[in-house]
Amino acid sequence: MLQCRPNAQLGSRSCSRAVSVPPPQLQLAQRARSRRQPRHTAQAVAVPDGLQALVESAGAAHPGLATGAAVTGLVMTAGVRVLQKGLTPSGIVNAFALGTLLYGAFGAGGFSLLCLYFIFGTAVTKVKLQQKQKEGIAEANSGRRGPNSVWGSGAAGAFCAAAALATGEFDLWQIGFVASFTSKLSDTVSSEIGKAYGKTTYLITNLKLVPRGTEGAVSLEGTMAGLGAAAAYAAVATAIGQTTPSDAVLVTAAAFLANVFESYLGAVIQGKVEWLNNDLVNVIQISIAAALAVLAKYYL
Repeated sequence: MLQCRPNAQLGSRSCSRAVSVPPPQLQLAQRARSRRQPRHTAQAVAVPDGLQALVESAGAAHPGLATGAAVTGLVMTAGVRVLQKGLTPSGIVNAFALGTLLYGAFGAGGFSLLCLYFIFGTAVTKVKLQQKQKEGIAEANSGRRGPNSVWGSGAAGAFCAAAALATGEFDLWQIGFVASFTSKLSDTVSSEIGKAYGKTTYLITNLKLVPRGTEGAVSLEGTMAGLGAAAAYAAVATAIGQTTPSDAVLVTAAAFLANVFESYLGAVIQGKVEWLNNDLVNVIQISIAAALAVLAKYYL
């Protein structure tokens, strides 16, 4: 509202805008309304320092054993129902030790390859399981693996992880780790698919026809499936940064040669030497695959 009043000194009128002040009752009502309205203020969520450090360390290429143990424990706790389908209780405990080593040395990528091996290896073991059980050629415990099987599959990879942590030569030992699991997955697929679908099986030493499931026996179906699994696994390792494309070729070749040797060893010695059981043969096989890949990486 504009109000004007005469100015006696200047002989003119001065004007000013009057400011209306609400009555006291209205002021109280306005204050009450403002108190009832929610106040939206941004508040930072506090993250514990230990958890933040774990998250940052978990993404590192070589996070170390402490982070490896923490992440492996969390993952295994979350997936315990899946683990129980493929591992015995003691097998789970030993798998934790293996996972800790692999994550500590090769990070999330290396741990992912371990998980992929476990999931795919367990799944292929279940293929035509009832048929294999009737024929007496199925894995014991319906395919559930114990400590011996865990280290029969992972001893070479664990050695490579420990060597990488001790020497700092991660690239060199990493190819050995990948080759060992590529070889073992290829062997598992070759064996299980051969038992399930192999039409004709031959003893590798003399190519005589033998029943499916015979130690040292090979079939076209199983061999091709195993070779395909090795190539696919090496390709995944390349995609997640665990190998280079050229290293993937070395890994696949090393895995195939180690598998051929394993079949030959099974035909010639296994069953004839009392202490040479299947798990020890597996350790020899994956160690050969790792050694071939590491030597090829070093000298080529």
